[in-house]
Amino acid sequence: MAPPKTHRSGFAALIGRPNVGKSTLLNALTGEKIAIVSPKPQTTRNRILGVVTRPEGQVAFIDTPGIHQAKGELNRYMVEVALQAAEEVDLVLFLIEPPASEKPEVSPGNRAILDRLQKIGKPTFLVINKIDSVPKSQLLPLIDLYRQEFPFAEVVPISAREKDGVERLFHTVLGHLPEGENVFDEDMLTDQQERALVAEYIREQVLRHCRQEIPYSTAVVVDIFDESEREPRPGTPPNQLGGLIRIAASIFVERDSQKAIIIGKQGQMLKTIGTDARKSVQRLLGAHVYLDLRVRVEPRWSERPEGLKKLGYD
Repeated sequence: MAPPKTHRSGFAALIGRPNVGKSTLLNALTGEKIAIVSPKPQTTRNRILGVVTRPEGQVAFIDTPGIHQAKGELNRYMVEVALQAAEEVDLVLFLIEPPASEKPEVSPGNRAILDRLQKIGKPTFLVINKIDSVPKSQLLPLIDLYRQEFPFAEVVPISAREKDGVERLFHTVLGHLPEGENVFDEDMLTDQQERALVAEYIREQVLRHCRQEIPYSTAVVVDIFDESEREPRPGTPPNQLGGLIRIAASIFVERDSQKAIIIGKQGQMLKTIGTDARKSVQRLLGAHVYLDLRVRVEPRWSERPEGLKKLGYD
């Protein structure tokens, strides 16, 4: 009689500098858009849970804000969120990207993160993302360099965007987790509430459409989430959107000049943001969506603890 297969489960945190692809990797691992993605740094502001369940085990991945030199209350909050996540998990995935130059180096920012991970003392993988952007000959010197800096448990090169190596990464992570039953139900994908995901989808469109200086001063709060008409009408095909959800949300900025930019000439920018956000939200919720967006000014909210708390960063 064959011995029963080992079942493993646990938590793994995605840690790294801004824009190394942590959110793209979380989405690739789960197969769903749980975290918003943008080319602008510091897109992720909170920890985001994505659960991957297979017959052989379950991994709860935690996406975190990029670790950077924090200036201001919001930035300090984001860095603290990331470092606290690293302390609470079974395993840390430290993401880097290959340097632009052929000569490998450990940047001061990555060295500072490694110093903190050394103190935390959790088993750590080196995950080299975006390997599709460089010749493979550049990877071995980079791996050797980082192995001299830190005792990594594993080194896994991947391309999260192309999903290259992502499945191997999952199984390697699972093999390092403790034996045990699932922590979450098999059908659980994330702990993010629909309201929170809707707010992030709206902020994603602000990041996409607005000028460089605007997104960092922007937060989104869902004021109304009315599901009273959500149930599909009788006879609605299962592959079509069913019912209606009415959503009202506020886009907060810090200055009147920023409000004017988001609204745009004759309201055109806000209309564009709303149209694209509504399409994403409808796919998320599987229902028709009426989306009402307002732009409000909350002076210096990102610099004040009470401002952070009011807009959900507490």
